[in-house]
Amino acid sequence: MLKTGISGECETLVTKELTAEVMGSGELAVYATPAMVALMEKTAYQSVASELEAGMGSVGTRMDVKHVAASPVGMKILCKTELTKIDGRKLVFRVEAYDASGLIGEGIHERFIVDNAKFQEKADGKLWSEN
Repeated sequence: MLKTGISGECETLVTKELTAEVMGSGELAVYATPAMVALMEKTAYQSVASELEAGMGSVGTRMDVKHVAASPVGMKILCKTELTKIDGRKLVFRVEAYDASGLIGEGIHERFIVDNAKFQEKADGKLWSEN
């Protein structure tokens, strides 16, 4: 059952592929903000996926985060999320990311519950409209 308070956790290891230098978001070999955002989205999505009806999923619609500290290659990152608000089909999460030295990122993430098949069909329909 979908309810506020649902939490999620997910870990990753900072690899060269997840650095700002490789992802194109900067010049340094540190954990990239886009990688942190992706981990936050993944953690939030996975935390509620099993609570949704069959055929339903969620899509990210908003991300408002601060990346407050750098993490080098080889460091583990832990992401924590908590579902703080349910407003119809809109889900609001508190998101945080940590390395061994402490908080590296925090903010708010919103997702929207969708019918997976209908959503995909609508998105795919854009291909026909460009011809």
